[in-house]
Amino acid sequence: MKRTLIQSATIISMDDRIGDLRAADVLVENGRIAEVRPGIDAADAEIVDGRGRIVIPGLINAHMHTWQTGLRGYAANWTLLEYFRRMHAGLATLFAPDDIYIATFVGALNQINCGATTLVDWCHNNPTPAHTDAAVRGLIESGIRAAFFHGSPKPEPKPGEPHFSEVPHPRREVERLLAGPLADRNGLVTLGLAVLGPHYSTRDVSVHDFRLARELGLIASMHQGGGPAKTPGGWEKLIEADLVGPNVNIVHGNDLPDDLLQKLIDLGVTFSVTPENEMIQGHGFPITGRLLKRGVRPTIGIDLESVLAGDLFSAARVALSMQRALDNAQMRKTEGTIPATTTIPAREALAWITTEGARMLGRESQIGSLTPGKLADLVIINADDLNLFPVHDPVASVVMQTSLANIESVMIGGVWKKRDGKLLAEGLAQKKELLAQSGQRLVRDIERQGHAAT
Repeated sequence: MKRTLIQSATIISMDDRIGDLRAADVLVENGRIAEVRPGIDAADAEIVDGRGRIVIPGLINAHMHTWQTGLRGYAANWTLLEYFRRMHAGLATLFAPDDIYIATFVGALNQINCGATTLVDWCHNNPTPAHTDAAVRGLIESGIRAAFFHGSPKPEPKPGEPHFSEVPHPRREVERLLAGPLADRNGLVTLGLAVLGPHYSTRDVSVHDFRLARELGLIASMHQGGGPAKTPGGWEKLIEADLVGPNVNIVHGNDLPDDLLQKLIDLGVTFSVTPENEMIQGHGFPITGRLLKRGVRPTIGIDLESVLAGDLFSAARVALSMQRALDNAQMRKTEGTIPATTTIPAREALAWITTEGARMLGRESQIGSLTPGKLADLVIINADDLNLFPVHDPVASVVMQTSLANIESVMIGGVWKKRDGKLLAEGLAQKKELLAQSGQRLVRDIERQGHAAT
């Protein structure tokens, strides 16, 4: 029996029954959390000194297009309309399967490095099965826990071809994945669907895709926003057809009217906010506060490393700070003063990137908190680092002050993926070189076509 005992640490369990503990221990046995309490006796276990450390559940990145890792920063100055034209109709069409593989592999490793143990990889640049298989292979080889959300590319149609909005999600490809590399519904890498939804497809395609997800027992995730909807009134039609429920995940949702938002919430739909990118590219203000007002928490995603950093702590801080600012401004407008106390505590933001991510994936019984019986996905933060010390409120220190520099160790399923500040990945220098070559070639080729970044 493999056992690991983290001793004398500050524990933020994100489990209401366990709470936060000082000078407490976490025992891991056979890939799962066995105990969380002070004074655990496990002399035969690997002992990890937790003094001066904070242990939290592994973070869950609820939305990222990992295939764009090799283009980091290239789209930083693009609006959403430029992104559609230059990325989906341009750069994306130049990707070979090897480009998808190396971007996904290195992007997943970076998520581990930053403290994310689960990644929702929203892959919508897979024009062939080989591209799809390359992405899945990258996730599996990285060792991250992942939900591979199988999508579809968005090029401009060639003469005689239908627009992507008219193309149903490929059943045969989904069934192939479920019969092959993603057959295990509880495996390290599992399958979901990244569908077009009513905002980006015809009514018939939306109905087909929602029915496919429902039939196969998969999450159907879709972007919502960014210009006028392809199918006005599409959500109402899907609701009437009884196709909207807890397996539906909406990304962004900035322009959803209040009455429709409430209907979707009542049906159990989950929401993934990518706050920094939404504000940068022009989606509008994130719907964080609109959800909280209705008793629902968002999940948080990075979205695009071609635009911004892949650090989930930063994304959570942006969401928290933005919504506090909106709340403060509203109070000043209506009451002439700022709120007497903060409208959103820091612990809320930590829930968005832990327990809420697990709930969105339907895996709250397995991940998202340091609860005995759950999978041992956890992060050790060095609270003795200069930017964190001294710690008065551990939750505040984690949410408001922690950075990549403080992520000391990361465990996924009881296996160390990062120790003492070092990512445990073989051949990383070679992989970085492959990523650089891939990104440089893609940029060179697109710029030869006259589509340079600005």
